[in-house]
Amino acid sequence: MRRETRLPITPALSLPWSEIEFHATRSGGPGGQHVNTSSTRVELWWNPTRSGSLTAAERARLVDKFGHRLSEDGWLRIVASATRSQHRNREIAIERFQSVVAHALAVPKARKATRPTAAARARRLETKRQRGRLKQERRRRPDED
Repeated sequence: MRRETRLPITPALSLPWSEIEFHATRSGGPGGQHVNTSSTRVELWWNPTRSGSLTAAERARLVDKFGHRLSEDGWLRIVASATRSQHRNREIAIERFQSVVAHALAVPKARKATRPTAAARARRLETKRQRGRLKQERRRRPDED
């Protein structure tokens, strides 16, 4: 059925299709008889804690990032029910899954501590002086009473 045996996530990581489970259920919401009888909603299930394709560091990163989204057993669930086609919902779920996992695996670039430039410091101090002068001018002077 599939030509590829693995689902690409990032250039360095791909997952075997055998780790991913799909379940089709009936969509909710308003609709006629078609909605009530067709299982077009697709749930994609994947357990990162049991995946053999991940390194220990990747697994720990995913569990940390997905902590709130994982079930008690460690399963990640992606649901797609946007269209009336089960096939298209399946494609949407796969695309969303790839995006979510790739985003969670991305390691943020370390921030380098920088200092404000001399010109930026001078601008900040000049703005403070101007603000101080403005407030000084607003005060009532004793000779004006």
